[in-house]
Amino acid sequence: MSHPPAKQRDTALHLFGQGGLVRMHDLRDLGVGPETVARLVREGTVVRVARGLYELADTTPGARRSLAEASARVPKGVICLTSALQFHELTLQMPSAVWIAIDRTGWKPKVEYPPIRFVRFSGQNLTGGVKRHLIEGIEVPIFEPAKSIADCFRYRNKIGLDIALEGLREGLRSRRVTPDQLWELARMARVWSVMRPYVEAIVADGA
Repeated sequence: MSHPPAKQRDTALHLFGQGGLVRMHDLRDLGVGPETVARLVREGTVVRVARGLYELADTTPGARRSLAEASARVPKGVICLTSALQFHELTLQMPSAVWIAIDRTGWKPKVEYPPIRFVRFSGQNLTGGVKRHLIEGIEVPIFEPAKSIADCFRYRNKIGLDIALEGLREGLRSRRVTPDQLWELARMARVWSVMRPYVEAIVADGA
């Protein structure tokens, strides 16, 4: 038996009241139908952020909003490269699109918003070094600092060597990463021969 409209509204407002973004399929799981959500949008209580993604109308977006929006639209992807560095505060660069890693043989979703740039990873390169962070009510998988730095060297021709070096310098300076972690993950990404002289130079300068 479906919930009466009044109960659906109360359920929806309770979920929205917890803050952050709310996905339509989460509302459906709680028995809230699309017409109830559409009614909340029409009356101005809720706004549609993107397809299947909503929030309270008076919500002030956080600086990391685009990561949550992108992850909600690409649930099997992992935030990577410059976007991961920016999340970990290892670069001052603000990417114009969210970088997301997806499976090498997987389907690439068509996303209207936010702008997304896809890269394809496979095996351990996609599943290793991932941690989930709660951003605006959405669980967002993001590669950890050392993995992100190694991947930036791997894709240096796409994002620029300067960004990879900035992440490396800041990661070592702030001690968010260690040379041993970088060695292990760079070997997995097959870029240790590229990274090694930079790692040794930065460590020597800081000695």
